[in-house]
Amino acid sequence: QVQLVESGGGLVQSGGSLRLSCAASGTAYIIYSMGWYRQAPGKQRDLVANVTSDHRKVYLESVKGRFTISRDNTKNTVYLQMNSLKPEDTAVYYCHANPGWYDSRDYWGQGTQVTVSS
Repeated sequence: QVQLVESGGGLVQSGGSLRLSCAASGTAYIIYSMGWYRQAPGKQRDLVANVTSDHRKVYLESVKGRFTISRDNTKNTVYLQMNSLKPEDTAVYYCHANPGWYDSRDYWGQGTQVTVSS
């Protein structure tokens, strides 16, 4: 059973930066896929960025060039550096993990609020 603990959300002005972290525990193996989703009030949860253990990355189109996802496989930790933040980035950000071959379940963090003021 994988547990995900997120940190780094908060309130920032438009144009500012935040860095989210998500540390996974409960497994001795490298987690294959880790990433971030976000959900604004009244909207669906969308993929923001994802990175695999071999560092293949995908991004939501609207965050390309502003957000950077990275990971430390030795710690099963994923990071999301968010620059040039906009009010429309305001949402609850959820860490997601799918371990892969040994455990195909999806795991979610508790969510961290990111609020960007104009």
